[in-house]
Amino acid sequence: MKGSLIKFSRPEQGDFFSVLNRRVNDYFTQQGISRFANAAMVTKTIIMLSLYLFPYLLIVTQTITAPAWVMVGWIIMGIGMSGIGLSVMHDANHGAYSRHAWVNNLVGYSLNFLGGNSMNWRIQHNVLHHSFTNVDGHDEDIEPKGALRFSPHQPHKPMHRYQHIYAWALYSLMTIMWVTIKEFRQLKRWKHEGLLEAQGRSYNGLMIEMGLCKIGYYLYILVLPLAVSPVHWGLTVSGFIIMQLIAGLILSLVFQPAHVVPSSEYPLPDESGNLESTWAIHQLATTANFAPKNRLLSWFVGGLNFQIEHHLFPNVCHVHYKKISPIVKQTALEFGLPYHESPTFRKALVEHAKQLYDLGRIQAA
Repeated sequence: MKGSLIKFSRPEQGDFFSVLNRRVNDYFTQQGISRFANAAMVTKTIIMLSLYLFPYLLIVTQTITAPAWVMVGWIIMGIGMSGIGLSVMHDANHGAYSRHAWVNNLVGYSLNFLGGNSMNWRIQHNVLHHSFTNVDGHDEDIEPKGALRFSPHQPHKPMHRYQHIYAWALYSLMTIMWVTIKEFRQLKRWKHEGLLEAQGRSYNGLMIEMGLCKIGYYLYILVLPLAVSPVHWGLTVSGFIIMQLIAGLILSLVFQPAHVVPSSEYPLPDESGNLESTWAIHQLATTANFAPKNRLLSWFVGGLNFQIEHHLFPNVCHVHYKKISPIVKQTALEFGLPYHESPTFRKALVEHAKQLYDLGRIQAA
């Protein structure tokens, strides 16, 4: 199984995460609040779903028929699509939306409604990315293949010298790849690596589920608008593509500055498959926050600008990240551990571009 031979160092009594976990638990106890979603999170869920569904309903009910307004509708849907991915399904598929598994499964299934597959995403994100962050060959999020190089341990190609220029265009293709071929390819890989069996799912069963969901997705998102909207078919197809490009770019610009920046480490296991750090310290070394004071950004991106807190406490709803971040930062500094953060989103993007530039020029380590 992929990652099965990788082991983190055993934590000693009184280690960083034991202290941190106790302090975070004490925070929730003292405040008398749940670590799951609150009323603000439910409100956000409704807003994000509305951003996606309301323009769609206006289009298919022919409430808006002017080409310009139809295109505006698709653009808003792209923003809503990324908002659902960042602020709704992400928490649910981490089991952080509700204490009830059926609620998390239902809300997490919103990813299937967007053309993805929640189980496939959990394997890629929860099992691999969160377990082996920035470990080349094990973290799917830094394995873009071919045109991009996200780790100094990956093969270097001459074209990578320009990746800091063309990467942004490729980022926008992220969801287009999801809703077409990427997940089918991943599913075959998960089968080969034993990851499906570990999740209690069969390859054939999940393949049928994925295929049926994608057929249903294309029927409602593309075929129905083409059938009922009076605008030219080319505008509908263009709108669909633009929606995907917007969502893909937004999602990529949120996730990439959290792990592919100059402060990021790219640990490799030794010959026995052991990593030097404990799991929690590994997360600090490979993860970075950005724009901690930007409330609007934090609201829209589901608190994922507090990526350190998310990686250490993925089962905590993101609405609590800002409050627990001072606890995490203070504890990390007490233990002499790194706590990487950029003051603004712009600075984080600049740092990411710099890392792409550097990785495009250094040979494989």
